[in-house]
Amino acid sequence: MDFVSHTEMPENLTGKNTPPETTDSKDIISENEKEVNDLSAAVDVSPSLHLNHSNKAPISPSQISPTDSEKFLVSSTENDCTEVEKVKKSVRMKNNGEDESEAAMPRTTPCLKTCPSVGASLEKFLDPMVSNGENITGSSAVMDEAWERLKNSYVYCRDKAVGTLAASDTNAEALNYNQVFVRDFVPCGLACLMKTPAEPEIVKNFLLKTLHLQGREKRIDNFTLAEGVMPASFKVLNDSKRKNDILAADFGGIAIGRVAPVDSGFWWIILLRSYTKCTRDHSLSELPEVQRGMKLILDLCLSDGFDTFPTLLCADGCSMIDRRMGIYGYPIEIQALFFFALRSAQQMLKPERDGKELIERIDKRIAALSYHIQNYYWLDFTQLNNIYRYKTEEYSHTAVNKFNVIPESIPDWLFEFMPLRGGYLIGNVSPARMDFRWFLVGNCIAILSSLVTPVQATAIMDLIEERWADLIGEMPLKIAYPALEGHQWRIVTGCDPKNTRWSYHNGGSWPVLLWLLTAACIKTGRPQIAKRAIEVVEQRLPKDGWPEYYDGKTGCYIGKQARKYQTWTIAGYLVAKLMIENPSNLVMISLEEDKKIAKPRLTRSTSWTC
Repeated sequence: MDFVSHTEMPENLTGKNTPPETTDSKDIISENEKEVNDLSAAVDVSPSLHLNHSNKAPISPSQISPTDSEKFLVSSTENDCTEVEKVKKSVRMKNNGEDESEAAMPRTTPCLKTCPSVGASLEKFLDPMVSNGENITGSSAVMDEAWERLKNSYVYCRDKAVGTLAASDTNAEALNYNQVFVRDFVPCGLACLMKTPAEPEIVKNFLLKTLHLQGREKRIDNFTLAEGVMPASFKVLNDSKRKNDILAADFGGIAIGRVAPVDSGFWWIILLRSYTKCTRDHSLSELPEVQRGMKLILDLCLSDGFDTFPTLLCADGCSMIDRRMGIYGYPIEIQALFFFALRSAQQMLKPERDGKELIERIDKRIAALSYHIQNYYWLDFTQLNNIYRYKTEEYSHTAVNKFNVIPESIPDWLFEFMPLRGGYLIGNVSPARMDFRWFLVGNCIAILSSLVTPVQATAIMDLIEERWADLIGEMPLKIAYPALEGHQWRIVTGCDPKNTRWSYHNGGSWPVLLWLLTAACIKTGRPQIAKRAIEVVEQRLPKDGWPEYYDGKTGCYIGKQARKYQTWTIAGYLVAKLMIENPSNLVMISLEEDKKIAKPRLTRSTSWTC
């Protein structure tokens, strides 16, 4: 295969997302394609390594809570099973009572329940009707349609599935929705890994293709990007003259705003770990080329600079919110993904050569980042009251108001939004600035990666239940809350006509986020929250044509510019259903709390007054 940039595409190229017919083009293979084939052959996945959940009970507590050094899923002992059965019997009685009380309540009022600790065994929280893999909602037709549409979105390169189209809406202009996006493919890849039987081959091919694209020279105008940058997306084109497939990658040079995706590399590492957990096959992650790819990503993020914070400095548009939305600085989504990728890499990096030094750097950064986020990004009623009473111009290490935040900058909506019970990680923290907006991706990823403490994870779930109408509404889920309006919208978004109030990134509702909410709910022992959200989605998504996003304060309207048959909307629903029906799937995308990370100690200033 030949690899060309978007500025070097030959003529007569057409997009390709269907399996090609067998032609003489198979005999035309470039040097780069040979390398890909060699790598693929080296890491062929044996069917015997696939996880098959159809005839298995949920994984035991010893498997659901792996340690950082764990590489294989292990079976529980008979004693462990006996203890789990005792616990499950007592919990089933409790769950039955809760279900009755919940059914008696109006649908518009969330039923609040005490949340167990995050680190506890998942077995204790699972409804017995859910844990055996049965389809409790009777939504097999919706599932069948979703699987069919996901399959039809596959993109092929030389007869191998290498990714999925972003959308398959034939009634709208293609733009870049006919490409394979790294972040979009993650829920698609997870769906393929979680299904029965698993289909890890497409995930392996995707990981290898993007790895090779990472190794290309990345030039935008006259500036060359760093080696570790992963592409935002790529497209498979067919050269009819040369009878060959060509990969054309975008590293931000043709994206809106010309911003390179910071999150692509993090998602790539996270998906690599999920692949390894599913197949139990470490041969892919241990390849020298894959090890080098991880190191390039991490070296880029761990490089020394002028930063005094362990967080990662980012521009607007560098994540899922890929347009100007005022998230520049240290957005919570990037910090949570950064932490998740660091901890995932811990489990896969080999200490040979420079690997040991990199692992030590990762350990130090994880501890510092965890402390920083848990201390300075956390907001609940008590902390809000503390900020409300902040003194300014505090000096020295004893200062409480370390970022010199002016209390008058607290927005009015926050005093009504913040319940007495619950809390969340705010959107951004930097000198003289706290972005108090709620961002779902960062908060859910923080739970899955154990960036937050068990108490904080519980509080995030409490907040979602308390503010169900605001964050869930008629269509899960708000990507950000609240929306920017009026003068604030004009100065923060640059009068962006797509990000008008309660639309798109500006308070729009994104069904793809359902899988993140479901994973966080299962981990915190609150599957009833996810089940309720899934029921809302099932009633509308198939009828509406699986749109990308919804508009309106409650998410009533299909987005004004939303593509229909959005692939990650379809995959997000599938992953959510697969986890609810078999919660042991959570082990692929969840990390338990690292006991070695010291808990933060909050100190007060000598100038503090109560």
